[in-house]
Amino acid sequence: MTAAESEPIRELTRVGTVMRAPKTAELIARHLRRQIVRGELSPGETLPPEIQLMEQFGVSRPTLREAFRILEAESLIGVRRGARGGAQVLTPDPMVAARHVGLLLQLQGTTIQDVYQARMVTEPVCAGMLAKIRTKEDLADLNRVAGELAALIKAAPEAVPDMSQWSAITYRFHELILQRCGNKTLAIQGAVLADIVETHLERTISQGMRREQLPQPPRIDKTLRSYRKTIRLIEERDTEGAEKHWRSHMQIAGKFIFMFDPQNMPVVDLFS
Repeated sequence: MTAAESEPIRELTRVGTVMRAPKTAELIARHLRRQIVRGELSPGETLPPEIQLMEQFGVSRPTLREAFRILEAESLIGVRRGARGGAQVLTPDPMVAARHVGLLLQLQGTTIQDVYQARMVTEPVCAGMLAKIRTKEDLADLNRVAGELAALIKAAPEAVPDMSQWSAITYRFHELILQRCGNKTLAIQGAVLADIVETHLERTISQGMRREQLPQPPRIDKTLRSYRKTIRLIEERDTEGAEKHWRSHMQIAGKFIFMFDPQNMPVVDLFS
């Protein structure tokens, strides 16, 4: 047998050495995960009592609770202890995926700016797609967010809004563009990237922004006008215009987001 012919056997032996049978808890977690993903278990729904599940799967309480811990780590269920406790199905959170993706990006030495550049590839495309298929409900929701921003500016001293609130509201605008674009893969992918950048911004805000770092009224007003222009382009079903404008908006916003981050922060620092 030649060396080339023996290579597949060595590879098979190598792969075979790392294989193992899944633990019972992992099998139970896989079964419940499949039910959640298929919609057989809905967010907010409480799982049957532990005793009933133990009988159903034929396992001990420690094994069942190990399965629960697996699903808790994936943020698919939340478990409350006590007489009125139990396991409740949770609404999937993109932030969970963002953390897993963040771990992979950490291993690559990826920076936050790199993540933002990836967003600028996909999110403007989503804006154009939304313009093509938008509904009255989509327009109403986008206008509602713009209205909340306008109200926040009006109520703020010297027209400089609370940055935590501003960040949360503007994030919803981005989220709507992603969620309503008509492509679920782009929506989820975009949400994960957006959450990573949003986590960076929240961290910057929580550490305290100096007065000179706060966006001044002219910039804030310009941002709100940009949001309203985006809505108008989407309403007019101007796919090319919506995509082009949203890309320009994100380029300008990116300059502000990273204005005081000259070190090009690695993702590893963000989730540490």
